[in-house]
Amino acid sequence: MSGDAADAGRGRTLAALVDHTALGPGTTPADVERLCREAVEHGFAAVCVNPVHVPRAASELAGASVAVATVVSFPLGAHAPGQKAREAREALEMGAGELDVVADLAALRQERWATLEREVRAVADEAEGKALVKVILETAALEPRQILKAARVAAGSGADFVKTSTGFHPAGGATAEAVALLRTGAGPGVGVKASGGIRTCEDALRMVASGATRIGTSSGLVLAGCTDPLPEPLERYLEDGAASRESGRAGP
Repeated sequence: MSGDAADAGRGRTLAALVDHTALGPGTTPADVERLCREAVEHGFAAVCVNPVHVPRAASELAGASVAVATVVSFPLGAHAPGQKAREAREALEMGAGELDVVADLAALRQERWATLEREVRAVADEAEGKALVKVILETAALEPRQILKAARVAAGSGADFVKTSTGFHPAGGATAEAVALLRTGAGPGVGVKASGGIRTCEDALRMVASGATRIGTSSGLVLAGCTDPLPEPLERYLEDGAASRESGRAGP
């Protein structure tokens, strides 16, 4: 498959970082099948679909190097930690290998950090040895100091990635400034996923320059056409196995 070429040696492009995403309520099984075909063709990191589509995506991607990601408590994050854990468990049973869990935004804005710690730990315990956990912090709705603290708490509670946005909040999506704050707060051993409003090569490269190691977008085919190689530090990061370090529980 063409993804093999994208992964061979130096010169990988943005495609290697893309979570090819379809989370709209009107997404059909045919849409998911097409999403999976495109992900394999272009060597994307993952597809990201709603839980109802996980079994189909897992079937379509059986044997491929593309991961199946799904969302937990999406898009509001307004479930109790136990509910999030149960939703995560069911997604894993259906074949998900990555979980993008929405944090309790009210708790973040009120700086109830113990709530964030509980819910991240609840999902991370379910995912232990099975899947990556990405915690969506809805950064556009937070103050900079809250972004920094939330990233620290999520990273310390078992998150493999911290993530900017659902893409559904009226406050907006990813910004380079928020990505930089997430990178600082989470530290070097945790991935940073920029998501929400990333539609061009320039958008995505700005996020990468600020510290993103994944890009969530419904414009994956646009980014597949971006021919600039990844910055050398990020290329080394991938080559040296830091991707497996940020995938902690799930292994290489």
